[in-house]
Amino acid sequence: MPVYTPAEKPTMYFIGVTTTKSSIMKVFPRWMEHFGIDAQLKGIDFLPHSESSEYRKAVSFIKNDPLSLGALVTTHKLDCFRASKDLFEGIGPYAQLLQEASSISKRGTELWAHAKDPITSGLALEYFMPEGYFTQSKAQMLLLGAGGSSLALSLYLINKSRESLDVPKHIIITNRSEQRLKEMQEIHAQLECPLSFSYELCPTPKDNDNVMARLPAGSVVINATGLGKDGPGSPLPPNARFPRDGFVWEFNYRGELEFLQQAKAAEQEKHLTIVDGWQYFIYGWTQVIAEVFHLDIPTTGPEFDVICDIALQATR
Repeated sequence: MPVYTPAEKPTMYFIGVTTTKSSIMKVFPRWMEHFGIDAQLKGIDFLPHSESSEYRKAVSFIKNDPLSLGALVTTHKLDCFRASKDLFEGIGPYAQLLQEASSISKRGTELWAHAKDPITSGLALEYFMPEGYFTQSKAQMLLLGAGGSSLALSLYLINKSRESLDVPKHIIITNRSEQRLKEMQEIHAQLECPLSFSYELCPTPKDNDNVMARLPAGSVVINATGLGKDGPGSPLPPNARFPRDGFVWEFNYRGELEFLQQAKAAEQEKHLTIVDGWQYFIYGWTQVIAEVFHLDIPTTGPEFDVICDIALQATR
C-alpha cells in the first residue's frame, strides 16, 4: 500500500491503478513549465475496490499536507468519495448527484470534491462533432456501457438539450448487467429530461451489434465499456455492423483498443469518422489541473491548441 510522506514542493496526485503507464507522467511536467508553475505529479495506485480505509488515508493525507494541493481520480471515483465524503467541506453539484469525485482540490483551508466527467466528456464530444450536426440529422447515439463515463456524457447532453436542439434524436444505452441500467435510469428520472432514452440489456457482443444495426445512418456509436483498456476484448463482435456515415468514438486512448480496430476495418466501406480518447484525456486532465492550481485554462482557440501540441510532443 502507498506510503505517504509530506510533499517537499507543490504536488498533485493521480489516484489510479497503473498510473506510471499513463501519458500524463510525460505531459504534466511540460504543462507545468508552460504555465510557469513549479509543481510535481505523483501516482497513487490502488487495486479496484480497495479497502475504504486506504482511500480515506489518501484523502486525509492530501487534506492535511500543506503542499499536497489535490488529485485526479480515475477508476476509484465512487469508492474514494464514499469512503471520504465527510472529509470534504465542499462538494460540487455533479459530485453530489453522482456520489463520486474525479477531482480533489483545495480552496483555502477547504477540501473540495468535483465530478468533472460530465463537463470533460461534453467538451471532447463537441471537439469532433460538426456544430449543428444533430439539428440537421436524424442521427441517434448508442452508448455501449452504462458505467460512470456513459452516465457523465448523458448528463452533459441532458443539460445541453435544455437550451439547444443540437442533440441526438434518441440515445440508446446498453449494458451487460441490468443493475447498472437501472441505476442510470433512476438518475435520469431525477432530472427534468427533454431527451429520449432507452435502456437495453445486452449480455453479449452480438446483442450490442443487433442494437447497432437498427441505428439510422449518421448515428454516433461510443465504446464506454472500458474493454480494450481496463479489460481485453470489445463490446462488439467481428464484422460489426456500424452505421453508414456514422461517428465512432473510443473513449480510451491506450490499450489494445480492439473496438477502435474494428471501426477502422469498416472505415472506408461505411464512410466512418473515427475518434479515439486522446482529446478526452486532454480535457479530463486540464479541467482538473485548472481546479487544483486555480488556473483559467481555455477549452478552444490558439492557447488550447498550444496545450494540445505540448501534450503530443511530450508523448512522441
